[in-house]
Amino acid sequence: MIDFSYKNVSSSMVILKCIGPDRFFMERAIFPQEIFSSMAPEGSHLEIWGIESYGPNLEQRLRVSASKKEGPVAA
Repeated sequence: MIDFSYKNVSSSMVILKCIGPDRFFMERAIFPQEIFSSMAPEGSHLEIWGIESYGPNLEQRLRVSASKKEGPVAA
């Protein structure tokens, strides 16, 4: 498991979904300016969903990785 964090820099709530190997799944509402920290398996995918008047909107996709070569997940 790898530690990661995400900061919601927007002015509205977003939904963080983490999908990983071996049926790992986590979903959490993140409020504006909130910093969320957790652990996830190596290679998990983070999806950040915004809420629009017409429904959910995928805003970002990130990967949880311990490798320094990939961009950081922490915002």
